[in-house]
Amino acid sequence: MGLIENKFNEDMKNIYFTAKRDIGYTATRFMQLISEKGGLHAAKQLIAKEGGTYGFEVLWENKRLDLSVEALVLMPEHESLFSGNEKQICHERLKQFGYIIGEQ
Repeated sequence: MGLIENKFNEDMKNIYFTAKRDIGYTATRFMQLISEKGGLHAAKQLIAKEGGTYGFEVLWENKRLDLSVEALVLMPEHESLFSGNEKQICHERLKQFGYIIGEQ
């Protein structure tokens, strides 16, 4: 695992802990997926899920899409880990729910 992938893995864990602390959302399956597959593969699996995830919905309801996998993927320091198509899916999903990167 490279440095960028290691950092991404840590950032995935951090969004879990931040969501738990700030809004009381314990995303057990999310953390289990990271433990089983690593942050990068977990993110790719979640991005590919048609219609998004329950966790995304919870974050949206709590006005915390900044803690979504989609927002994490679109951070400049992570963009080299994802394909153009994966980044487009993240951008579109966030836009659909009113979250524009850089405007929060």
